[in-house]
Amino acid sequence: MMAKKKKPNPAPRVISSDKPTTLEDLIRPEIREKLKEQAKSQSEALKAAEEARRQEERRKAEEARKAEEDRRNNDFAYLLENSKQDWKSYK
Repeated sequence: MMAKKKKPNPAPRVISSDKPTTLEDLIRPEIREKLKEQAKSQSEALKAAEEARRQEERRKAEEARKAEEDRRNNDFAYLLENSKQDWKSYK
């Protein structure tokens, strides 16, 4: 018995130009669009995560400032040093 000859696989379409072939030229347009959408969604997710991180840092800084202010308000020496020394107005 004779074996059947295998047909050679057709080579991907190559656009004849001076540019070298890129991966974008070789993949199907549907896959290319899907990859672009995926990259866009990942970019948006990264931006959202970065914004959330910035807001968390802002919130922590505000809490630290508030805690320091509360601590100072409970410190009699600090209040005495930073109070107005015009006691005559309280008579």
